[in-house]
Amino acid sequence: MARLRFIALAILGFLGLIISGCTEESAQARGFVLPEGNVSRGEIAFINLQCQQCHTVSGVTLPADETMRDGPVLVQLGGPVTNIKTYGDLVTSIIHPSHDLRGPRDEVANPDGTSIMTDYNSVMTVQQMVDIVSFLQPKYDFIPYVYPVP
Repeated sequence: MARLRFIALAILGFLGLIISGCTEESAQARGFVLPEGNVSRGEIAFINLQCQQCHTVSGVTLPADETMRDGPVLVQLGGPVTNIKTYGDLVTSIIHPSHDLRGPRDEVANPDGTSIMTDYNSVMTVQQMVDIVSFLQPKYDFIPYVYPVP
């Protein structure tokens, strides 16, 4: 009888641990998998959504069109970086561009600190997003930061 009580308490404790681990914060990325993207379709979607109005892509010549805004391109995508741009980083930057804004970034932030990037969440399909990420991710060249030796 004592053994059954111990087993029942152990099972309840285990279930409690499982349930307590299911918080909103811990569920944000766990088990989240998007379909594969296509690099060629990603470049086409990037152009069709007019992303080149504010972005350049390292090593890629993008066409201008009659709706191009005045002023310089604001954000270079790709090229050498000292922090790895993961698939998740790029997806997050597209669907929540204000997520990683830090410091004085007047050229890319509104006065309230949010990104000036257009919200594409109701315009872009999931397939377009994964294709754009597939197009952009290989354009980054990770260069490890070398700390100066005193």
